[in-house]
Amino acid sequence: MAGDAAASKAKAAPRQEFSFVRSLLAGAAAGATVDIALFPLDTVKTRLQATGGFWKAGGFSGIYKGILPVIIGSAPGSALFFTAYDTSKAWLPIERPTVCHLLAACIGESTACLIRVPVETVKQRMQTGMYSSLGSGLQTIMKTEGVGSLYSGYSVTLSREIPFALIQFPLWEHLKQSFAFDEKGQKSDFIAAACGSCAGALAAAVTTPLDVAKTRIMLDVAGEKYTGGVWNTLMKIKQEEGMKTLFSGLLPRTKMIAIGGFIFFGGYEHMESTLASKGI
Repeated sequence: MAGDAAASKAKAAPRQEFSFVRSLLAGAAAGATVDIALFPLDTVKTRLQATGGFWKAGGFSGIYKGILPVIIGSAPGSALFFTAYDTSKAWLPIERPTVCHLLAACIGESTACLIRVPVETVKQRMQTGMYSSLGSGLQTIMKTEGVGSLYSGYSVTLSREIPFALIQFPLWEHLKQSFAFDEKGQKSDFIAAACGSCAGALAAAVTTPLDVAKTRIMLDVAGEKYTGGVWNTLMKIKQEEGMKTLFSGLLPRTKMIAIGGFIFFGGYEHMESTLASKGI
């Protein structure tokens, strides 16, 4: 009975008219807010996953190292994701909502990573003390590795982001449609945010090994230690350091994304509702 009620409520939930500008602005605001607010936790997570461990990578010192590229890239990256995601949801000729959300999430992540990957590369190297500033980091990368190295982590980032998105977004959409709308079709942004938090926490826990592999590959400046892609990296870490290492940073990553999911989706839903009420 409960399942039938949830299903009927989901069907009753209105499908809001798509607006490119609304998705762009709401996505940018949500992304910038959550990335800046949770940056210290992200630094701790990255250092826990780095070769040599947390203390060798810097411990708790310089916890805000690498925040400048995040400030520059978070708003455009999130804006690009949500415009691609919402556009795909609106235009994909697929009747089944779950399948539509799965494909839309893949398209959104693939597009957003065009901005996220270079930002992530520089940010993680700054977090672990490899570069002291954004300028010196970019200069060193350009001089010693070339522009292409900024995208060397694109495929490995997608190998983490797409499985993550395939769990998070369809689950968020399902939970939101089931619980965030009342009988009159009115949406609660708070409950929608809580749904995003739950979906993000589960996706974060499941995909932690992929995140560890991504971190190791992007920190491997010489490109010699971790070769052969994500699977080979996972196997190498498991053989040399044990299965436990594949879940390094699990707690801060899960906490960060659970909290971040609430801020991110709550901010997105609130901003989108506000813009929609103003006719944007």
